[in-house]
Amino acid sequence: MECTAISTVSCPICPKGGQDSYRLSELDLQFFNEEKTEDPTAKRQQEARDKGQIAKSMEINSVFIIMVAFLALKAFGTHIYSELTGFMILLFSYSTADFTVNSLQHLFMEASMVFVRTCFPIMLIIMITALAVNYVQVGFLFSLQPLMPSLDKINFNPAKALQKIFSKRSLAELFKSCCKVAIIGYFIYRFAARETLQVPQLVSADLLDSLQVVASLVLNLVYQISAVMLILAALDYFYQGWEYKNNLKMTKHEVKEEFKQSEGNPQIKGKIRERQRAMAMRRMMQEIPHADVVVTNPTHYAVALKYDKEMPAPMVIAKGQDLLAQRIKEIAKEHHVAIVENKPLARTLFSATEIGEIIPQDLYQAVAEVLAYVYKLKKRLS
Repeated sequence: MECTAISTVSCPICPKGGQDSYRLSELDLQFFNEEKTEDPTAKRQQEARDKGQIAKSMEINSVFIIMVAFLALKAFGTHIYSELTGFMILLFSYSTADFTVNSLQHLFMEASMVFVRTCFPIMLIIMITALAVNYVQVGFLFSLQPLMPSLDKINFNPAKALQKIFSKRSLAELFKSCCKVAIIGYFIYRFAARETLQVPQLVSADLLDSLQVVASLVLNLVYQISAVMLILAALDYFYQGWEYKNNLKMTKHEVKEEFKQSEGNPQIKGKIRERQRAMAMRRMMQEIPHADVVVTNPTHYAVALKYDKEMPAPMVIAKGQDLLAQRIKEIAKEHHVAIVENKPLARTLFSATEIGEIIPQDLYQAVAEVLAYVYKLKKRLS
C-alpha cells in the first residue's frame, strides 16, 4: 500500500518517491476541501424549510405595509377627522366642576370607542396585508424550531462574534441599508426643495384647508418613496433567493450521501437484486421436475410448461436462453420430463410469456397438440 507524503522528498515506505505521493496528498486535500458547487436537492430544501430557513425579503413586507397604511389613511381620513372632532368637542364641553368619577368613566369609554372606530380598521388592513405578502412569498409554513432555545446560538468566542459581525451577509446588509438611505434621502430632499414654497402660504389658510394640503403633500411624498422602495424591494427579493440557494449548495459528496440515504446504496441494491435473481433462478429450477413438457428450439430456447385441471390454461414455469436453456433441458432429462422440439412455438412462448403466466389464447391450439402428443407418449411408455 502506498503512503502519502507532503514533501517531494522520497518516502522510505513508498517506493515510487515523493512526487507521486504529493499528488495523491493533493487529491486527498481537494476531496476534504470540496467546494459546494451542486444545486440543493429537493430534500435539502424541504429540510431547510422545515427548520424555518426560507428565502424572504423583509423589504417587500415593509413597502407594502407602508403603501397600504397610507392608502387606508386616505380612504378613512374623513371618518377619522369626524371621529376626532366629535371627541374633542365632547372633551372640551366638560367644565372643571363636571369632572366626576362617572364623567371620567364616560370619557374613558368614549375615548376607547373612538380608538376602536379609527385605528382598528387600519390595523386590520395592515395585518391582512402583512399575512398576504408573507403567504405569497413563503406559502403556508408553521415551524417552532427557530424559537427553540439552543446553546449553539450563544457565542462565547469574541473572535467568532466579530467574524459574524463582519461577515459577508452583514456587510451586504450594511451596503443595502446605506444605498436605501441615500436613495430615499435624495428623493425626500428633491421633494422638499420643490414643495417648500407652499408651506408659508398655509399660515393664513383655514385649518381644514391646511390639513388637506399637508395631507396631500405627505401622500405624494409617500407614493414617491414607496415607488422607489418597491424597486429596491424587488431587487432585494431576487438577492435573498440567490443567497438562500447559494447557502444551501452542496458538495458532490453530500449529494451522493443523500442519494444513498434516500434511495439506498447502489452497491447494496445491486447485491440485493443479484440475490433476488439467484433465488428466483433456484425456484425456477426446482419447478422444472414438475413440468409436463419442455418446448425447445432446440439449442437457443427452452420453455417448461405445466398444466392440470385446476388451471384455466397451461402455465410457463421456467424458460431460458442459450446456457440456461441447456441447463433446463439437463434437469428435464434427469427427471424424465418430455422434451419436444418446436422452433416457432419455443420462440413465441419465450418472447410472449413470463414465468408464472398462462400462455396466450392464440397459442392454445399449438400447445394443446404438444400436450396431447406428450400424454399419448406417456401412456405408451406406461
